[in-house]
Amino acid sequence: MIPCKPIIGGCKSCVSGRSLLLSCLFSLFAVSVQAELSIQITQGIDNPIPIAVVPFDWEGSGVLSEDIGQIVINDLEQVGEFRTLSRTNMLSMPSEEREVFYRDWRILAQDYLLVGKINRSQGSQLVQVQYELFDINRELKLAGEVLTGSVAQLRDIGHEISNVVFEQVTGVRGAFTSQILYIVSDQLDADTFNFRLEKADYDGARSQTLLETRQPIMSPSWSPDGQDVAYVSFETTLPRIYIQNISTGLRRQITNYPNINSSPVWSPDGSKLAMVLSKDGSPDIYVQDLISNQLMRITDHPAIDTEPSWSADGNSIVFMSDRTGQPQIYQIPIGASSFNVERLTYDCFQCMKAKFLPDGVNLVHVRRETRQNPNYQIAIFNIDTLRVITLTDTSLDESPSVAPNGSMIMYATKFNGRGVLDAVSIDGRVKFRLPSSQGDVREPAWSPFLN
Repeated sequence: MIPCKPIIGGCKSCVSGRSLLLSCLFSLFAVSVQAELSIQITQGIDNPIPIAVVPFDWEGSGVLSEDIGQIVINDLEQVGEFRTLSRTNMLSMPSEEREVFYRDWRILAQDYLLVGKINRSQGSQLVQVQYELFDINRELKLAGEVLTGSVAQLRDIGHEISNVVFEQVTGVRGAFTSQILYIVSDQLDADTFNFRLEKADYDGARSQTLLETRQPIMSPSWSPDGQDVAYVSFETTLPRIYIQNISTGLRRQITNYPNINSSPVWSPDGSKLAMVLSKDGSPDIYVQDLISNQLMRITDHPAIDTEPSWSADGNSIVFMSDRTGQPQIYQIPIGASSFNVERLTYDCFQCMKAKFLPDGVNLVHVRRETRQNPNYQIAIFNIDTLRVITLTDTSLDESPSVAPNGSMIMYATKFNGRGVLDAVSIDGRVKFRLPSSQGDVREPAWSPFLN
């Protein structure tokens, strides 16, 4: 058992005024580290923002296990909106404000500058990381903090610094400390597969196996507080819904209804699960209260109703139904009669897997445009203007999941005959891929904000 060591934020010339308290890094149950995913940029914007990230000065002895400056560089470049200056082209290596000469960085055509230093008090197991962010053109310090944590938490500190830089420059909260869930399947022989439910940093690093079984696992879903995951497992040979605590590994079976039990999705307040059950005939949408276990039927139709997803306010559910002959997206208020179902999509041959973006107006979904076109692509549909923006040009895209800040969409697709995870920005300008060195990867689920 590895004890959790929280990171403590102590402000020192702190502009942002935030303290840092990250969640525990290590699961308390036994995990096996698998082949990690690794981000590969496939498309970035035409004019990325130039920023210089100076190597953080290490004032202690020995060699640190992580390069915080490089972690920040990777984060900023991986979202495609930044271009970092090569360290070999830097005219100086400042580590604090008094060493910064704005002229040097204007000569190098940099808009922003990040500097920092790391030290460890004698006899302490904790390190202190001081960073400062500067706007070169305005000659202004934008943010600065001292963050404290163990050496094992340097990667988390780096991600948190990236969050600050991203928000200060773009005005959008950074999601670099978020994580992802996904399913990996390995074919062992002609008839046998191994399935793993894995959790990793947003960039695929530090993967951990939460569940491993020879029976299929499907539909992982984060709880709103990021502490639990719901999923479907066939370990009893039938699809049943389970909830598992991420830090302890404790799990419990939530459903045992006849026939199909699938597609669990947490309500925004974490008190309920929407799901698909066929216990009364055809598959319909239900909501189960996790405290009282009371079950509420949401749809009642002889066609297939599946793939539920909550509105941001928790007052309605969007879902896919083939009640008109082909999959389309519908919406129904919680507690309303089936006569209150509203069809949302009309302009596609098949539309499915809908999820609201944080704005509550745009739906990310999978669409097949026409009967003649076999491609399934990720698109955004505005329910007010009816405008559709197609974001991907691959052919077998599925299972979209939205970053907690609404800036990126991760989805499953095929590359070189294997399942991989791709991500695209909501404007379609930035794309990256997370291939796996082994197995097929599918069904990504992006976490909520974790701190």
